Amino acid sequence: MNHLTIRLLWVLCCWLGPFSLADVSAASVKGADGANQMWARLLDEAGRLRLPTKFLQAVRPDFIHFEFDDLRTYAAEYHPDEHRMVLNRSLSFNSAGRTLKPLGKMTHKELEVLYHELFHAYMDYLQVIEKHSSNPDHGSGGLLSFARKQQACRYEEVRITPVALRKDDTESRYLTKTESWEALNETWAVFIGWAVWNQLEVQRKAGKSMFRDPQKIHQWIGRLKIAFEKGDLRGYYVPEDPDERRLAQKRYLAKPSQLTVKEAEALIEQVLGFQHDFIKRFVASVEPHTVSVC
Repeated sequence: MNHLTIRLLWVLCCWLGPFSLADVSAASVKGADGANQMWARLLDEAGRLRLPTKFLQAVRPDFIHFEFDDLRTYAAEYHPDEHRMVLNRSLSFNSAGRTLKPLGKMTHKELEVLYHELFHAYMDYLQVIEKHSSNPDHGSGGLLSFARKQQACRYEEVRITPVALRKDDTESRYLTKTESWEALNETWAVFIGWAVWNQLEVQRKAGKSMFRDPQKIHQWIGRLKIAFEKGDLRGYYVPEDPDERRLAQKRYLAKPSQLTVKEAEALIEQVLGFQHDFIKRFVASVEPHTVSVC
């Protein structure tokens, strides 16, 4: 490269430098504004669909980084280290992979998946807030403390179904801290998704909030009782042991290690924000069916 060429490249770089930095800065501002607008739209649409917003309102608008991809194995993934939520492109507007599809255009199953992942983001957010606060329960209403007690009491030793389709064949497993925390988070997220899907199903024909119709409340609680009896409210974890992971990417919990009424009550109150009268009715109706040892 001769002296003239080097000089020309240097001049070009000097000329483009400030312009490029300005573009990057503008893009960052636009990105932040876009995240705030999308989050505000999500909250507004969830409210209009009479879906839970209590825990969503606690999360900082720009905390979650939404991405879209052609996922094959799972419908969605949440990566707490990066606060990154990866959703299938089908959950984006016109499947273009740029922004979230309007909630009113999503199927009930898609909303169940979305709320499942949003709950993971919420738990991640609470842990981040906790690290920067002298109060361990700042902003969580005691949910993190309760979660850690449940982790030690219920999720360090669990029953699993080695073969997912054979629910009656179970084995006992001692989990690592990472595995037990994931098992708790997935179990709770399964319930949040379940609660939203069933609320939508109950409200399908009513056209109004189920909380305004005692019969609809009765239907929702009845569905929950059946879910407890069938053992549907159970999560899973990814084994830390590489040898075990080669045999099974996920280990599903068995019915004895499913969600308890005590956990459901905490999630209904502190995450979903259901009304106090509803919670009392729920506990009175369901508690005899599932007894917590914690």
